[in-house]
This record gives sequence, C-alpha cells and structure tokens, in this order.
Amino acid sequence: MTSEYTSSLTERVATKEMSRIWGAQKKFSTWRRCWVALAEAEQELGLEISDAQIAEMRAHVDDIDFEKAAAYERQTRHDVMAHIHTFAEVAPLAKPIIHLGATSCYVGDNTDLILMRESLELLLSKAVNVLSRLKDFALKYKDLATLGYTHYQPAQTVTVGKRACLWAQDLLFDVLDIEDMLQRLRCRGVKGTTGTQASFMALFNNDSDKVRALDALVAKKLGFASSYPVTGQTYPRKVDTQVLRVLAGIGESIHKWGTDMRLLQNLKEIEEPFEKEQVGSSAMAYKRNPMRCERACALGRFLMVSPLHGGFTTATQWLERTLDDSAIRRISLPEAFLAADGALNLYLNVMENPAVYPKVIEKHLWAELPFMATENIIMAGVKRGGDRQELHEVIRTHSHAAAAQVKMEGKENDLLERLANDPVVAMSREEIDGILDLREFIGRAPEQTVEFMAEEISPVLERNRARLGVQSDVRV
Repeated sequence: MTSEYTSSLTERVATKEMSRIWGAQKKFSTWRRCWVALAEAEQELGLEISDAQIAEMRAHVDDIDFEKAAAYERQTRHDVMAHIHTFAEVAPLAKPIIHLGATSCYVGDNTDLILMRESLELLLSKAVNVLSRLKDFALKYKDLATLGYTHYQPAQTVTVGKRACLWAQDLLFDVLDIEDMLQRLRCRGVKGTTGTQASFMALFNNDSDKVRALDALVAKKLGFASSYPVTGQTYPRKVDTQVLRVLAGIGESIHKWGTDMRLLQNLKEIEEPFEKEQVGSSAMAYKRNPMRCERACALGRFLMVSPLHGGFTTATQWLERTLDDSAIRRISLPEAFLAADGALNLYLNVMENPAVYPKVIEKHLWAELPFMATENIIMAGVKRGGDRQELHEVIRTHSHAAAAQVKMEGKENDLLERLANDPVVAMSREEIDGILDLREFIGRAPEQTVEFMAEEISPVLERNRARLGVQSDVRV
C-alpha cells in the first residue's frame, strides 16, 4: 500500500509473473536487448562495429539507472532518447553506434511485440491448466444428474459433467486462438522512420539485399520467424486489436463460467472454495459470497471491451503514423494482459477445489422431475391399455394442481402421489417410481462428456503437456 494511486491489477489481481513482464525492468532491458541485436546484425553484415562495443552493451543490458533515465527524460521530453543516453553512460565505447539507423519504434514496437508474445505464452499455460481441471471435474461428475435450465427455468435433465463441457469448450476456443495468435505474431524488425528502410539503405550504401538481410537477422535474434513485411513508422496497429480480441474471448468465456457458478452457488449446488477464516460480509456473518467468481466476471467485462481501444487506435493512424496511439497503448495493452492473467488465475483457483453438493442437486432435480416424467408415464399407461388422450388430460390436471400447491402454498411437489391415487392412471407409486430412472432422462450426457474430453480436450493438453502443473496464486 502507498499513499499514491496504484493499479489494483498489480496489487490485487495479476500474478507476479505477468506483472514482471509488463514492469519497467523487463521493458527497458528488452529495449537494450533490441539495441544489442541491431548492433550484432549490423556488424555481421559489414558495418564497422567492434566486438568490444557489443560486449560492453551486453554487459549492461540489465543494470538500468531509472533515476538517471527519468532525469534525461525531463530534459529531452523523449523516453527513447533518455534511455539511449542512460545506456551510453555505462557503455561509452558503444555510444556512437547505439540505435544506429533506428527510429524510436524500433525498440518500442519490437519490445511490445516481445512482451505480448511472452504474455500470450503465460496465458496459454494458465488456460491449458484450467482445461485440465475442467476435464478432471467433468469426468468425475459425468454421471451426476442435475436439473438443466433454459431461460433459467427448469428444463430437461443434464449432468454436472456435461455442463462443465460447455465451460471447457468455450475455453478451448480461446486456447486455439492463443495458439494461432502466437503462430501469426511477428516482430516489427528494422523499417526506419516511415517504413521504407531509407536510413538503413544509407548505412549499407544502397545495398537492398543487405538491408533485407538485416531485417531478417534482427527478427531471428529477437526470437521471431519473420517481421511484418510492410509497416509505416509502427507495426500494423491492427495487430493490437487482434491480440485484444483474443483476450476479449477469454473474458467472454470466464464471464459465462463465473455467472454459472454464481447461479449454482445461490442454489447451493456448487460453491467456489471458502477458507476457514474467510469473511463473506461485514454485516451478515453467515454469508458465503462467490467473491472469486464475481471478481472474474468483473475482469471479464473489462476484457470484453478492450478491443475497442485497439480498433479506435488502428482507425486513426493517419498515413504512416500519428502519436496519439502512445498513451492509450501504455494503458490498454498491459492492463488487458494483467486482467486476463488475473481472471484465468481465479478460474484455475476455483476449479482446483470446487465444492459439489450431490444431495442438494438431487433434491432440486426431484422437485421438477415428476413434471418432466409425465410423457414417460403417459407412454407406460398406453402400453397397459390406457387411452392416451384421457391420460394426458388427467396428468395435465394433476400437474397444474401440484404446481399451484408448490407456488401458492410452499408445499412439496406431490404430483406422483396424485397420479398413483388416480384410477385412470392405474399404477402404484412403486410402478411410477420404476419409470423414473434418471438414466432415461440424461440422454447421452455421460458419453458426450467422455467423447468430448478424449477427442477435443486431451489432444490440446497433450501438445501442451510441458505447461501443465501450474498452480493458482490468489492473494486477496
């Protein structure tokens, strides 16, 4: 805690790993690594840059004097120039060649792409671990019948495991999107002030092949297969929108799951973890609020609108570039990644140890099952020689009477007793109960769960096997 405003995303939500990726040390040491990569590539392609100059740069990649950089920025009103001067003070031999031929976006944009790539890798690890928990949960409860809802009104029976498949499928789409984005993400490379590489053409005496080789070599040194082939001063800002859409998709999935969990916790069927000394309410001591899922939903909403920042920025990049993208991107990119990280961390935490209450689930199911079983009872009555239309009318009348008793008097659903006592139905309670085999009402839900996990989820987990084993870290 400090007396000044700090982001709740770093204080209460995001993990230390994601906070470090978007922290100042990582950002500016990556700037320096970009400068080292440029100098190395320029040397390899024939420019007069000495081994001693590069060695001096490498030796000071991480020892950044932030106070000195801040002082230089106050003087120059330019963050990149401030860090060039700061770097040059500890690497004086390299001072003449630091940032040689480059524009500010060389370090700024390439660094942002590196940070986004590392962040997507971290989110992928979190997401596949959530998928792994969902798989275990779904298979454990694949046969546990529960009341299904449409319009949040009782509908046909499903199973707890089958419902979890809906959550897993949403997140599966997000995992595939992250994997695809990681495959498509490139670096900006070395493109110069307006994307024409004119400064590098001057450095290499108009040798176009060398300039093209420089771009490819720098991309490789920065860990990318290639760079974007065409840019203005910046990499295409549409990339930010595409990345933010992936994060928005994660937000959608988490909000859907979190909302379902909150509804189920109200029904006392499934609850998120609740620690021994956790307080649900400052006033109502009995409360067990679903605070993790509520927080996850809030972060999901934040994520769902984040692509708007990218879209507006892309749409207003005049010609080769305008600088009104800078301030918004310093907020929108890190905060979206921090929010996605925190939301997935909450998802993982809840699914590590959710509480399931089969007796409550069974009670709710049996409160509605008599209504759902009426068609089966009609069919059984017809097989015994009954008149279908007469049975339908009798059961309809009793159903409405039983429903009125539940709603108006708060009594239990006694439809089955009413039917057992009606001579038109001509079945005992035991015979009626024999019709109410839950396995007859859940369709292929257990089989669907097993098939989905084996055919869709397991292959994703297998190819991401090295990422499994991540634990959640919820601090507040």
